[in-house]
Amino acid sequence: MASFKNADAGIIVDQLIKTIQEQRDYLSEIDGKIGDGDHGINMNKGFTMCEDKLKGKTYNLSEGLSILGETLLDDIGGSMGPLYGMLFDEMAMACEDSEEIDAEVFGEMVTNAVEGLQEISPAKVGDKSLIDTLVPAKEAFIAAKEEGKEFAQCLEAMNEAAEKGWQSTKDLVAKIGRASRLGERSRGVLDAGATSCYFIVTGIGKAAIGLLK
Repeated sequence: MASFKNADAGIIVDQLIKTIQEQRDYLSEIDGKIGDGDHGINMNKGFTMCEDKLKGKTYNLSEGLSILGETLLDDIGGSMGPLYGMLFDEMAMACEDSEEIDAEVFGEMVTNAVEGLQEISPAKVGDKSLIDTLVPAKEAFIAAKEEGKEFAQCLEAMNEAAEKGWQSTKDLVAKIGRASRLGERSRGVLDAGATSCYFIVTGIGKAAIGLLK
């Protein structure tokens, strides 16, 4: 299949919620090495609040992403709430008028997510942040799409690039956020934001691939 229905894809948001809930302790463990140690707790709180809002409702992908973005923006605060709130809100707006989600629409979703984040955050690739996961993932998806690859292959390329980007943060020195105060001591540890972004990007990618089968 070259596309899936927006109406059938609310399950992608359900899968994201489960993934973050399952990774709560791991995210906090990583964050504890060079940060406050509460990243997993805050993310789990926001995603679980979204789960409560969605309970008993029928929703498509864009509606689910919009509610998730709104919840993270309004209810978890900190540095990550606005960033992930923007990310999901941009993805939601990019697909809200589409009955079918194909590679073209999905490309707009990930492109808009990156551009939205770059409007509110100065972080660049190499700064040891979620951008190190998200930007390579977006670029890999777009490159695969422009090469004429199938939608599922584009998603696989995105997931592979997200993993490489995430792993790259281990050898980086933090240049932004609380960890930047540590200088060289921040090297050798994965970034917590890049880690949650890896779970989010690959969670979306895997769920979308499942819908294409």
